[in-house]
Amino acid sequence: MNNLFTIDCGEILLREFTVGDVDAIYELTSQPEVYEFLPDWRSTREQRLNWVTNYEIPSNKEFLATLPKINGQNYLKLGIILKETGKFIGFCNTGKKEELREPNQEIAYAISKHYRNRGYTTTAAKGLINYLFQNTDVEQLNTIVLPNNISSTKVIQKCGFSHYGDIEIEGQLYDHYVFYKEDWKNLYNK
Repeated sequence: MNNLFTIDCGEILLREFTVGDVDAIYELTSQPEVYEFLPDWRSTREQRLNWVTNYEIPSNKEFLATLPKINGQNYLKLGIILKETGKFIGFCNTGKKEELREPNQEIAYAISKHYRNRGYTTTAAKGLINYLFQNTDVEQLNTIVLPNNISSTKVIQKCGFSHYGDIEIEGQLYDHYVFYKEDWKNLYNK
C-alpha cells in the first residue's frame, strides 16, 4: 500500500484504486444520486471487481508510467479517501474524453451522498487539477456536466472552469467547461 500514487489534499487524499476499494466503489455507484449523472459507472459487484482488477488498476499504472507526458487512452482513477479514517468516500478521475475535440483531457468525480456539501469534491477536483497542471504537459482540462447537475456545476465553477458551450453526446445535451493552464496560473499565482 505504501507505493500507491497519492495526492495530499489536506483532510483528504486522492489515491489510486485498489482491489480493496471494490465494495466502496460499488456502493457509491449504486446510489441513485450518482448513477443518475454517471450511468456508465453502474454495475454489478462482479463487474466492478473485474473492471478494477483488469482495467482500472492497469490503466492507472500505464498513465503514471507516461508522466509527465499524457498520451494514449489511459485514465487515472483516484479514490477520495478521508485521511482521518481511511474511508473511501468518492472518486476523482482524469482521462481522454473521446467525444471532445483535442485537447480532450477531462476530469470527472463523484462523492457518496453521505459526504456531500462538505467541500470534499471541490477539494479533490482542485487537488487533481493542481497536480495535472504542475506535473504534466496538460495545457487544457475539460469537463462535461448535465445541465440539471447543479452541484457538479458549482464544483467546476469553484475550481475555475469556464462554460465553453454545449455538446451533444449520445443524444444527451451537456454543458462543456474548460480550464486553461494559463488561467490556472493567473488564478493561483503559479
